[in-house]
Amino acid sequence: MSAPMIYISFPGNAREALGFYAGVFGGELSLASYKDHGRTDGPPEAVAHGVLSGVVSLAGSDTPEGDPSVRCEGLLLSLLGTSEPAVLHEWFDQLSVGGTAIDPLVQRPWDGADGQVTDRYGLRWLVGYESRA
Repeated sequence: MSAPMIYISFPGNAREALGFYAGVFGGELSLASYKDHGRTDGPPEAVAHGVLSGVVSLAGSDTPEGDPSVRCEGLLLSLLGTSEPAVLHEWFDQLSVGGTAIDPLVQRPWDGADGQVTDRYGLRWLVGYESRA
């Protein structure tokens, strides 16, 4: 790995959430259960480690019993310029399903477009691109 990767602690829904992100962004999703890793601190089917590899890469797992999920304030996952504008609009729309569009993805006065959405799992995304001259 050549750059930091976002690693998310989910409150028992890592399989569902990482599957959702794979559906939005594409890529390859690999999941290993607590049972696969020989862990006994949670349900055998819980996700011990999951990785989505692709244009957008994320990793995560289910939080062990008694361990609170990670909570962050002021954190935005940035998708600025990570794909063509049409794809970014599609991602924004898909992330909005079951979530909340905080600020629509629209053209801005500085000749760029951006918007913010909090998805159904509570992650906040900044999506945008520079306009082409």
